Amino acid sequence: MEDDSEPEQGSWAYLPDVCLRHVFRWLDDRDRSRAALVCKKWSCAMYSGSLWRCRTITFYGQPSRARTLEFQSALWYTKKFGKYLKHLEIKLSNPYNTPFIKKFQVIMRGLLSHLGKCNSHLVSLSIKYLELDCLIWKNVVRAQFIENLAAFLKRMSNQLTYLNLKGARITLEEGCELLNSLSSLTNRSFISEINIEDFFSLHLSVYSSALFHQTMSKFHSLTILTFNYNCISDELLDILREHSSHSLCTLNIKCHIHDPHGQVVSGMSWANLAKRAPKLNVNFSFERVMKHDHLARILLVEIPVRSISLRSCYFSDPDWTMRPTLTNLLPAYWRGLQKLTLELNNDHELLDDELLQLILSCKKLLFLKVWAFLSVSFMERLLQNRAERKCILTTIKVRIYTAQDDSTEEEQLLADIYRKFKYLIDSELNYFVITYPMV
Repeated sequence: MEDDSEPEQGSWAYLPDVCLRHVFRWLDDRDRSRAALVCKKWSCAMYSGSLWRCRTITFYGQPSRARTLEFQSALWYTKKFGKYLKHLEIKLSNPYNTPFIKKFQVIMRGLLSHLGKCNSHLVSLSIKYLELDCLIWKNVVRAQFIENLAAFLKRMSNQLTYLNLKGARITLEEGCELLNSLSSLTNRSFISEINIEDFFSLHLSVYSSALFHQTMSKFHSLTILTFNYNCISDELLDILREHSSHSLCTLNIKCHIHDPHGQVVSGMSWANLAKRAPKLNVNFSFERVMKHDHLARILLVEIPVRSISLRSCYFSDPDWTMRPTLTNLLPAYWRGLQKLTLELNNDHELLDDELLQLILSCKKLLFLKVWAFLSVSFMERLLQNRAERKCILTTIKVRIYTAQDDSTEEEQLLADIYRKFKYLIDSELNYFVITYPMV
């Protein structure tokens, strides 16, 4: 007798569409395309717009066959499903010669042109570390790329909420041209988050530029702004207060030794901004700017500082001392400081007592990262104070520098300290402490 019953189907056939799309979201392009061949239902899942909202395309400077295929696939799918795209990230991996940059510029021109025509959902664009001041960027290619990017930003200006051009290293005029593209349709921009850290070329005194101030005055709803200290001036702070104080939450400010940072900024300008923007938090990152007089000109008491990072990048300079910064400058932020990072080559001064006192004075400090010459006993004192609830640290990451080749004794002491406070570390702390020979 012939069996006319339907063939038995597996449980996958009854998986709800929303669950199937979630599974597809974890697959890369190659596996997605293979899964789409299984049946009509899986093929429909492949074409769901929710799977193609985020895309990262990496341009490899020295591609292997596998990387070339990965790039071509990402580019093809971006064009095919570009109308669904909401978040686009472009990465340049080790660009090494002019022909590669020329190819990158041509591909980007076609990609941006296509997305500009078909996409009405893009809200986030990230193209980091372009380094347009490198010699591999010939003048014509550079100019064409900036022109194409500016045209794309202009077309997308009504929908973009996030732009990240960190590391572009561009001239003042070219940088302002790109930023002005975001407001060229209405003469004002409502983008909420911009990252222009290392956006301008080195050594530029952006803070004195009327063109930059005019450009920044067109942004009216900034919530997060990431940039360099060589952009800071009384005029910029007044512009932020006038146009974005109702929305501004975070300023991330990088100060590098090679960027001009000798300008005088009024504490009153900071105070006025903080008063009008009560949600404002400021995060400072210093690289090789370590001298007390330099820091004192920047770290004014009126600034609502939440995070400070001081990095000497392994450089040792006997002409500077860290002690005044720990005892005079940083304690001014005891009410609001939540995160402290110190990477110091302080081989000429021990800072155990000063650092511990600073930590105990900062009532909201949650995160501590220290790479420095410290005694091992510092960790025992710190953990004892944490056990006694004299501080509220939840993350402790310490690299104890030592001038000895053999740090066996210090490591044994750290192991003993860990065992003593194991109950606290395992239950309440993100804890990582090691010794590190600096010889």
